[in-house]
Amino acid sequence: MHEELTENLKKILINNLFVELPPEQIGMDDGLQSVIGLDSVGFLELRVLCEDQFKVRISDADFNTENFRTLNQLVSLIAGLKTASQGGAW
Repeated sequence: MHEELTENLKKILINNLFVELPPEQIGMDDGLQSVIGLDSVGFLELRVLCEDQFKVRISDADFNTENFRTLNQLVSLIAGLKTASQGGAW
């Protein structure tokens, strides 16, 4: 599940948010702001795109710098939200 989420998130970053890095150069622990270069608008767009793509609801409480700092943390957040919304099934 995490691999699929990761690949989909990389596609979102490149295709929708115009990150100019090849997918293999986007590291799991790279900072989405410091390394990837997302700005505040980019983070808002990423939130909406994640909600649409993965059919989850990211609450204002979950939309924070901790959950959106790295790809790894974002994958964990989405995986947790999907598990919670589907009663454990993915």
